[in-house]
Parts: sequence; structure tokens; C-alpha cells
Amino acid sequence: MTAAPRGQDLTLLHSGKVRDLYDAGDGRLLMVASDRMSAFDVIMAEPIPDKGRVLTAMTAYWLEELADLAPNHLISADTAEFPEAAAGLPGGLDALAGRSMLVRRADMLDIECIVRGYLAGSAYKEYERTGTVHGMPMPAGLRHADRLPEPVFTPSTKATEGHDLNIGMSEAIDLVGREAATAAAELCLAAYSRAARRAEEHGIVICDTKFELGFIDGALSICDEVLTPDSSRFWPADDCAPGTNPPSFDKQPLRDWLEAQPWDKQPPPPPLPPEIVEATSTRYVNAYERVCGRSLRDWYGA
Repeated sequence: MTAAPRGQDLTLLHSGKVRDLYDAGDGRLLMVASDRMSAFDVIMAEPIPDKGRVLTAMTAYWLEELADLAPNHLISADTAEFPEAAAGLPGGLDALAGRSMLVRRADMLDIECIVRGYLAGSAYKEYERTGTVHGMPMPAGLRHADRLPEPVFTPSTKATEGHDLNIGMSEAIDLVGREAATAAAELCLAAYSRAARRAEEHGIVICDTKFELGFIDGALSICDEVLTPDSSRFWPADDCAPGTNPPSFDKQPLRDWLEAQPWDKQPPPPPLPPEIVEATSTRYVNAYERVCGRSLRDWYGA
């Protein structure tokens, strides 16, 4: 979407499917995670309560957990530390509380940094066809939801239109250079391994996740959202059997309902019934509380 006119000294730089991004001056950005929900690349008319707070709270949690591995872009999630002009945004500071982060600008890498620990999604489809994952040979006989021999870095392009395309390491090097691609792979594998161990302590399997990296003051840094239900597949460890499709802590109830509707997956979407909205909201809140071991009631904006 195009940027809006400048107002209250904060310029809306971008409004995406979920997040709004403002120029906060002095090399800073204000990232606001809305309760908007998209499915099949279409934004639903009904917001999902607490979704934006969950995405922001989980990101803040993981940035804290991974802080010794790499710098990150977070300055503060406390509205008291936001620029004064933030109070002039729609809804004021009350609307921003819990769903917003003041962050440093970064020179972002032009690749999506994905790490897979288990076989699922597009990786499973490729494996079924060729026995490989992003072109890397894998052992024969793996099933859906099988744990891979070791986590693998599987980058993709950042598509301006349509879907991202899976690429191999050589193509990633062509896009961002050998040094940056190698550093990104090392950092993302270390971050995934740390997060997977933490999540296992709470009975959660992290199947895969997507990191966004960028350079801040010359240092490769973790940016954007981190290890949320929108960027990761979280599976309950007690319901994660190879050969099955484990339930995910994400928008799957909504997607399942939409699949059952007479809808061509083009705008406008069908109205969501209240029970689907509630079930999806509950799924996101449960993801935060189970994965992070914290209560959402204790996060900003409760």
C-alpha cells in the first residue's frame, strides 16, 4: 500500500496485511501489529482480538532470549518511551499499548531466512517429489512431521508480488553475498536451536520458523517479528506423531472454516462467525502462554 500523508510528525511508511510501519525520526521506526487477519492472501473483515498483542509480546520475549546471539532492532515496547507524536495516531497510546514496538532502522537482507527442524509444508512437498529439501538430499523414508537429521537453513526470496520462492544457499549468496549469507545461516540456526530447546521445556515443538535479518550500525541483527504463530509452526509435543499433520497454534481453525465455504478465495471474504473469531483468538493467546510460559494478562495493553 502507498504511504499516507505526513501527520502528527509520524509518517506512515507502509501498511501491510498485519503491520503498520511509521517513521519515528532519528533512525527509528514505530511498528504496530494490528488485529487484522489474512488467509489465502485476503484480509478478513473481522479483527482477531489480542492477535497484535500476542505477536508483539512473543517477539519481545524471543528478542530477550536471543540477545546474546546477536543484536536486535528493539528499543522499547513501552508506550511511555515512544515519541510524543505517537499519541496522535488513531486510537492514541491506548490503541498502541502492547501491540507496538519502537525499533531501530536496519538495512534488511533481501532474503527470507527460514530454518526447518521438521519436515512439513513446501519442504515436505519437495521431498515427496525429489527426496530433497531446498535441493539438499535427505534420508529416504521420511514422513510428514518427521524430525530432520539436523536443522537446515532454507532461504527464500522476498517476493514483491505473489509468493516467495524457495532457493538454495548458492542463490542466497548471489543475492546478498557470501559473507552475509553465511553469517545469516549461522545466526538463524543458532537462534532456532536455542528457541527449540526453550519451547520443548514447555511441551512445544517448533517445526520451522522464518527470521528477518538486517544490518544495524554494521552488525547483523534480528529484526521484525520473531518466532510468532505468524512466522512459525508450533506443534504440541504430545500430539506430534510422524506421518500425521499435527495441529498448529495458528490460524488453522479459520483456514479450515474458510475451506469449507463456497468461496473462490478472492475479495471480499465471507463474514467470520463469532465462534471462529473466538477460537482463533484463543489459539494465538495459547501459543504465547504455552511457548513463552507467561500470561498475556501481564503484557502491556491488558
